[in-house]
Amino acid sequence: MALTGLQIQKLLPGTNCKECGSNTCLAFAMKLAAKKADISGCPSASDEAREALGLANEPPVKTLAFGPDKSILAGGDLVLYRHDKTFVNRTVMAVAVRDTDPEGEIDRTLAGVRDYVLERVGERLTVQMVAVENLSGDPRAFADLAAKAVKAAGRPLILKSESVTALKLAAEAMGGMHGIICAPAPEAAAELLALAKEGDHALAVTGPDLDALAGVAAKLRDQGFMNLLLNFRTHSAAERFQTGTIVRRAAVRDGYKPLGFPFLRFIDAGDVMDETVDALTEITRYGGVTVLPSFDPAQLAALLTLRLNIFTDPQKPIQVEPGVYPIGEPTPASAVFVTTNFSLTYFIVSGEIENCGISAWLVVPECEGMSVLTAWAAGKFSAASISSFIKESGFEGQVKTRTIVIPGYVSGISGELEDSLPGWRVIVGPEEASDLEGFIKTFVAG
Repeated sequence: MALTGLQIQKLLPGTNCKECGSNTCLAFAMKLAAKKADISGCPSASDEAREALGLANEPPVKTLAFGPDKSILAGGDLVLYRHDKTFVNRTVMAVAVRDTDPEGEIDRTLAGVRDYVLERVGERLTVQMVAVENLSGDPRAFADLAAKAVKAAGRPLILKSESVTALKLAAEAMGGMHGIICAPAPEAAAELLALAKEGDHALAVTGPDLDALAGVAAKLRDQGFMNLLLNFRTHSAAERFQTGTIVRRAAVRDGYKPLGFPFLRFIDAGDVMDETVDALTEITRYGGVTVLPSFDPAQLAALLTLRLNIFTDPQKPIQVEPGVYPIGEPTPASAVFVTTNFSLTYFIVSGEIENCGISAWLVVPECEGMSVLTAWAAGKFSAASISSFIKESGFEGQVKTRTIVIPGYVSGISGELEDSLPGWRVIVGPEEASDLEGFIKTFVAG
């Protein structure tokens, strides 16, 4: 269980040396308890304290890394509910191919996974893994498909087969991709352990019930192998929901280490709507790695957008870097617009300007990631802050135009902004970005 600030203080030297950046050891202990600092920040901490704090402060759900550069992360969660702190690593999305699928369908799926990109608020969302399933019972066909999947999709693999021999053969194709090997039964986990260690792959373990699964995970964990995922054998949606909640509560609330690993789920409901609902449930309810049965761009768009929203820190607004952004190919005489650095606001406004077919400058001052009205109410989007940003950034000297368009919601600052920017004319734009097209045609382009 996590230690409190006072418990951590007793493990610190108590010298109040301030070398950690805090004024007192108690203040540093409070930062450690809130996971806003690391024990390495205390140069005088004993080895015993470092070990105790390292164990106490490790995430209740182990973080696993996949891919050649280990940039695909799963697990690492600290809380049961995102509003308590935040969910950490997004549910990893994968698409399955089977060695019984027609060749053309396999090729289309792998090409689709490789090329699929969904852009949302400046992020490029992709399918991160490919699951290769051995339904033919032929180890060689399975291994050949694994090799083909790595080459065609360029993604780490999830290998699923009832045959340990087939898994060992197919694992050779993964090389340094750091993927996942699914143990078909509890007794197979011990046999596949050496294979997982050798390739630095994760091992997904299963069992006929939760007690058996916990026993397998505990045994492997006691042997020092921590690269595990939990694959539940559940049937109904209600059973999966209940099992996932029980396991995550045991790990987070009770500190039960054998169940402190990400979940792996293969979805195959036989109906695209049911499969989408199952995937949505995984994303919103503790899914670690979720495997879709087929490649469907429309389905992925919905799932990845939801995942982006769920895993956005509710206590930290998403924002773009303050700056002056070119839309199209603007010249010194092009129109100038201003908005806040809240990501959603920026991308909507910039997209609407671009869709109008003009080139322009978009001035984005520092507003701490707030929307227009929120930033204005907080004093972060004012005539003074906008004019200061334009002058200090040097933008005023880069353009010949002296007209700037402000959002309609802050029309009240127009006069003050003109006073703060001598020689500039302030035009009040529409309140809603969706009205920019008509406004631009009337007041800017025309």
